[in-house]
Amino acid sequence: MDIEIVAEGLAFPEGPVWMKDGSVVVVEIAAGQVTRIRPNGDKELVAECGGGPNGAAVGPDGCLYVVNNGGMSFSRQDGLLVTDGGASADSKPGWVDRIDANSGRIERLYEGVDGRPLAGPNDLVFDRDGGMWFSDMGKHAGSSTENGGIYYAKADGSFVTRVVDGVRANGMGLSPDGKKLYCALSYEALLVEFDIDGPGLLSPVAGFASGRPIGQFAPRQLPDSLAVDANGHVCCATVFNNAGITSVDPQSGRLTHQPFPDLMTTNICFGGADMRDAWVTLSSTGRLAKVRWDSPGLELAYYA
Repeated sequence: MDIEIVAEGLAFPEGPVWMKDGSVVVVEIAAGQVTRIRPNGDKELVAECGGGPNGAAVGPDGCLYVVNNGGMSFSRQDGLLVTDGGASADSKPGWVDRIDANSGRIERLYEGVDGRPLAGPNDLVFDRDGGMWFSDMGKHAGSSTENGGIYYAKADGSFVTRVVDGVRANGMGLSPDGKKLYCALSYEALLVEFDIDGPGLLSPVAGFASGRPIGQFAPRQLPDSLAVDANGHVCCATVFNNAGITSVDPQSGRLTHQPFPDLMTTNICFGGADMRDAWVTLSSTGRLAKVRWDSPGLELAYYA
């Protein structure tokens, strides 16, 4: 697979979003900002949101929705910018923002549920009803760990609910028919699925409160953020051991791996005229890569 490096010098990029004008928007977690990258590699600041913007998606109103982990700790190792996911010294409880990608205007939508603050929101995906599923990885600092969960919220800021509690949830995605929710559990090296009963409603999973296992990764090959292709395969970024993009067949559990040249390959999105262009965030080296994927990506509910 030929890998084209589109942009460099990014501060731990994540959450790539393909835009109809051909640009790609990424969050830069270590810089606390959202950045647009033009096809020629030019970078433009979209918004400075502080904390640790972690995942992004276009909502039904054409705005960007960004989940923020509140701040992560980073260190330099052999020239690479790395993180173990721990909270920074000045980390705050996480939140969800709506951002106008043209003006940079930021509106805070959610900071907690039922009086309990969000811990470390990580990723999100919109359904075709206009609502968002978003994950919370929790927070780890020193010897203290706070679990997160899976949430569902309306895009207008009027409603949010905790659907699954007590899990450290990472990447999120929906099946092509919108009837299944996929979630990466990084610390369990596991990809799980839930059956969706309606907006914000998941069927109970007998014996598996944290979802039905559909993909088991190798030890220390931690699943991160993800995208789904048009064939229903879950394309999950993996970090540390055998880093790259691993495609999981939810029916068989078969894993197909494509390595990428970065210890912390964290996310993937699809776009282009035939949806076979894939952009991959190479976070520890601060780069955005572009490749031609062997199958088209699943079209998301909304684009801008």
